Amino acid sequence: MDESKKRRLESQGWKVVTVKDFLELTPEEATLIEIRLALSKNLKARRQKLMTQKELATKLQSSQPRIAKAENGDNSVSIELLIRAMLAIGASPQDIGQVISQVK
Repeated sequence: MDESKKRRLESQGWKVVTVKDFLELTPEEATLIEIRLALSKNLKARRQKLMTQKELATKLQSSQPRIAKAENGDNSVSIELLIRAMLAIGASPQDIGQVISQVK
């Protein structure tokens, strides 16, 4: 949000906070969410180049809706499934580590 919009909202009595502050997340919780989102985004980009969601689901013995949830960062999808899916489409452990290491 740009600074002028923030000042305008605050002058009207609104309190402007981050999602982390609003949800009262610890730094660890916020980082975990960022890691999940980075893995999800990377999974989707890699998978789209190689196969359909249904093909990946079959490979993982899962379902297409589950893959869609994984690619959209749904909290019900474990990080383990995200990593298994990335490995199944050819990502190396180093590739996965690089995605995680880019999280700020």
